Amino acid sequence: MRFTSEQRLDDGVLERTFTLDGIPGVLWTPDPAPTHAPLVLLGQPGDLTRMYPRLAARARRVVADGYAAATLELPGCGDRPRSAASDAARADLRRAIQAGEPVPDEVVDRLVLPLVDLAVPEWRALVDAAVELPGIGGPAGLAGGNISIAVRLALVEPRIAAAVLFAGSRVPRAVLREARRLTVPLLMLLQWDDEGNDRQEALDLFDAFGSTEKTLHANMGGHTGVPEFEGDDGNRFFARHLR
Repeated sequence: MRFTSEQRLDDGVLERTFTLDGIPGVLWTPDPAPTHAPLVLLGQPGDLTRMYPRLAARARRVVADGYAAATLELPGCGDRPRSAASDAARADLRRAIQAGEPVPDEVVDRLVLPLVDLAVPEWRALVDAAVELPGIGGPAGLAGGNISIAVRLALVEPRIAAAVLFAGSRVPRAVLREARRLTVPLLMLLQWDDEGNDRQEALDLFDAFGSTEKTLHANMGGHTGVPEFEGDDGNRFFARHLR
């Protein structure tokens, strides 16, 4: 992890940008540094520049409760190389949705599974690097982002003790099978009127989770309309499992 800039925000948050093996990311920590802050990984669906305002707002809430927060640029986003195969699969997905047709499983697989395979090792490397920094320790939590990445990451990374999942992206059947093996405590947020996404698919995924502690919060509204109070509920959820 190589830090490239830092700034102290006006609410006791130190924000540092970094690259990790050339991948851009952002780390937010309490200022002054704590002795042992649990790490919360902030997943996100797009490039860091576009998502920064929402990520920074989430991070400030997390840090205010005594955690560290970190995020990474996803493969194919920002200045990272794009994949022609992923772009083609995304175009096929949009065509099916616009035509009001079912999205074929093979389109979802082509779009999501390569992203999961690339992103999960990168996020595990982020945990490796972050917990070596002064003031940051385990266990870790996971909040948001592409839900298929989150499922795989929470399944294979033993330091993740709890996850807040954001429903609203297509889930391959292979990931649905993996969800049955996931046992960490889960809080899943579902926007009931999420445009372009399948509500029943999200409910099926929640039903599949193998966790004995899993909670579903469903709110009215579209994809970006998650109520602010869910951030407070998420922090209370992490307080039960990361402290």
